[in-house]
Amino acid sequence: MSRPRPLPLDPIEEAHRQWVDHGWGDVADGMAAVTSLVRAQQIVMARVDEALKPTGLTFSRYELLMLLSFSKTGALPMAKASARLQVHPTSVTNTVDRLEAAKLVERVPHPTDRRATLIEITAAGRELVAQATEELNTKVFALPGLAPDRLHTLLQLLAEFRHAAGDFDTGGEQARWSTNRPE
Repeated sequence: MSRPRPLPLDPIEEAHRQWVDHGWGDVADGMAAVTSLVRAQQIVMARVDEALKPTGLTFSRYELLMLLSFSKTGALPMAKASARLQVHPTSVTNTVDRLEAAKLVERVPHPTDRRATLIEITAAGRELVAQATEELNTKVFALPGLAPDRLHTLLQLLAEFRHAAGDFDTGGEQARWSTNRPE
């Protein structure tokens, strides 16, 4: 993947300076943090999209296929998939529609709950998600852009941020990237 030519200055640092100059210094660090997270997400998603391009999958379709492939039976109720992916049920429905049209998943009746529908990964879905995972592992996940100790620090900070935002609650159990966790 070709990298764009870097800018001669950090635009977020410049925005921070402008925030301070305009009298918003008390929130300039917060603005820089949020803007940096958004920009980092754009950079990462561009890498993910490039790696997934040969498979024809989007990241949301990949995530659903991986979730199904990790399940014991290869199938989950739509509502459970929505909860685990932390997305609105409508988003899961749209994703399933596209995956079903591509014959990568199928909707099947729930064996014990007539009101529920299961999403089940097909053999073609398993094959494609394995190929996509190989691409992502090689081209994105193996090269996250930080040294291992810095990556661990980032994971700790992001876990702290997500926990404070209510993204998860371990119920008092030590989280994987907790800053209190012994190495």
